[in-house]
Amino acid sequence: MHPMLTTAVKAARRAGAIINRGARDVDLLTVTAKGPKDFVSEIDKGAEAAIVETLLSAYPDHGILAEEGTRKGDNPQADYVWIIDPLDGTTNFLHGFPQYCVSIALAHKGVVQQGVIYDPVRNDLFTATRGRGAFLNDRRIRVSKRAHLRDCLIGTGFPYRDGSLLDEYLAMTKVMMTHSAGLRRPGAAALDLAYVAAGFCDGFWEVGLNAWDVAAGSLLILEAGGLIGDLAGDDNYLHGGQIIAANPKIFAQIVAALAPFRGAFPLRAH
Repeated sequence: MHPMLTTAVKAARRAGAIINRGARDVDLLTVTAKGPKDFVSEIDKGAEAAIVETLLSAYPDHGILAEEGTRKGDNPQADYVWIIDPLDGTTNFLHGFPQYCVSIALAHKGVVQQGVIYDPVRNDLFTATRGRGAFLNDRRIRVSKRAHLRDCLIGTGFPYRDGSLLDEYLAMTKVMMTHSAGLRRPGAAALDLAYVAAGFCDGFWEVGLNAWDVAAGSLLILEAGGLIGDLAGDDNYLHGGQIIAANPKIFAQIVAALAPFRGAFPLRAH
């Protein structure tokens, strides 16, 4: 395993231990609202602090882009930047719904090179190094081989907590429901992307995501033989706020199915 990936795994497992401890006493946690239906707990912050401490103790000159803002602005000129979501699926976590994860990626000059997604509930560790394949618990994973969208299980997430563009998203959802074998909305985008990489579902799309939601998962998918892009199928997915991911045949079919909606969801400027 690449030494930078080894460090990321250590950080993810440290965060997972904090999350599992918090899950036992979830009713006692301090929770604040960042915005409508957008919550952050002391566990998000504690897990992020543990991750950042682990990474910076090994690589003190690296930059940090983390959801809760830990060490934001450190090493602003760094070529290496860690992109971190300490707890993706906070709403699930706070309700005791066992679907959430830690996501850690390392980008070099804007290109993701290492990725870890850790599910502390199932003790599932997804890892990838650019050019070396994707793995689940040390076993090589590949995207699914299904060739027709009508046979596929597709993941998604509901964007825009403030309710804007909800009608457009529901129209997209209707198209995908009628074109596929089933839709799933588990509630942690990073873990959804890991599941596409592992072939547990055939594709995924969402709009309104941030870099820390997609960085690690995007590398897993590419290294598992899949494709990832924005709604147009182009490569502006890391910061653009829209994502489609699937095996290559299904990717093209999702891009085509969602083409009528591209204008409703402009790409985010980076």
